[in-house]
Amino acid sequence: MTKQPKDRLVNRSEEWLARVHVNSGGRLPALNVAEFTPEQRRIALEIATFFGGNLDGPHAIWIRVPEIAEKASRLNTLLRTYGKLERRLFELMVLTVARHYRAQFEWSAHEPMALKEGISAEIVEAIRTGGVPKFARPDEQIVYDVVTEINKTGHVSRKTYDAALRRFGQSLLIELVTAAGLYTMVAILLNVFEAPLPGGRRPRLS
Repeated sequence: MTKQPKDRLVNRSEEWLARVHVNSGGRLPALNVAEFTPEQRRIALEIATFFGGNLDGPHAIWIRVPEIAEKASRLNTLLRTYGKLERRLFELMVLTVARHYRAQFEWSAHEPMALKEGISAEIVEAIRTGGVPKFARPDEQIVYDVVTEINKTGHVSRKTYDAALRRFGQSLLIELVTAAGLYTMVAILLNVFEAPLPGGRRPRLS
């Protein structure tokens, strides 16, 4: 395969980036990609390439402080793409966090992902409405218990910790708690700046 000249690759990226939409709104003024600094352009291209072409949700907020945008996005990518926690459990974790903080954008973005990854519609609906979900899978129960206890107390009981450690092991448990912390930060960020829902979606959390 013939390699493209480096300058052509850069030009192609710049043309593509020019079509990226920044979904700001909320409490923050709109952003125009054409007015981005070189650092913002570089980071926006990296983020938008991974997340499907637009900057919305937390990324539309973070990009205003490029140093935060770069580090936060890379941690997110590391956990979601290269982490060892099964995606089904990852999405359950996100929904549990989103419900606790009533983070509408976070819920709207991850509800379809959770269903796609195998979290049952009954469990998703129970979490959405503030009910107590009934789990058939022990690993889902443990993830829900860990995240729920963190949300309520900032800690986990010895019983829950021991069950999680037996099930997942040390490294995976650290990954789970780290991811829960990241998505707690995202939920708070989205709420404070009132990030608008994408595509005219209606709020799902009451």
